[in-house]
Amino acid sequence: MLHEYRVTNKASDTGEVVIYGDIGSYFWGEDFVSALQFKKDLAKLGNVKSIDLRLNSNGGVITEAQAMYTLLNEHPANVHVYIDGIAASAASFLAMVGDQITIADGGFVMIHNARGAVSGEAQDLEAAAQVLRSMNGVIRKKYADRTGQSLDKIRQWMDAETWFDSADALKYGFATDVLDNMKAVALFSGLNRMYANAPACVRSNRLKAMERLNKHV
Repeated sequence: MLHEYRVTNKASDTGEVVIYGDIGSYFWGEDFVSALQFKKDLAKLGNVKSIDLRLNSNGGVITEAQAMYTLLNEHPANVHVYIDGIAASAASFLAMVGDQITIADGGFVMIHNARGAVSGEAQDLEAAAQVLRSMNGVIRKKYADRTGQSLDKIRQWMDAETWFDSADALKYGFATDVLDNMKAVALFSGLNRMYANAPACVRSNRLKAMERLNKHV
């Protein structure tokens, strides 16, 4: 997957954050943006009144996304999230921080249960399972609070690994409006190994889609 992360001042009172890649460090060592670096870069924006957060991400580490969410939520600036291609997993969680959430016409949001890897004795596995259940509870509440959907409905969607296109993201509250002038979707390699229910339309023509998306950043 191609990666881009940058935090810049678009104007004296407006900042822009671009996260085109993973959130946190996966165990196989791919490039990532950490919450620590994000905190430092956010501080450099200064006293801006608005922040545009542009997302095109398969997801990543939920605790890193939570920290980034907290930093943006506590910032006095208005946060406008743009889902330029895909906001999956931890990236969809981060997207919920937006005062406005705009999704591209060809964009996707995906939500699912927290995942993790652990080794050890039975009690280690049991403890890890409890941690994941606790994380799921936090995630469900955040989605429910932002979208207005019930916790039971969110639970069903997360259990099923649910993908929302732009129309459904708007319908169910994961977006506040749709940007209809960008048909291409961010199409990533590696989706088959990561997620069970990725739609067929996000599995091919990756470079063409990324080229079109980059023109809007």
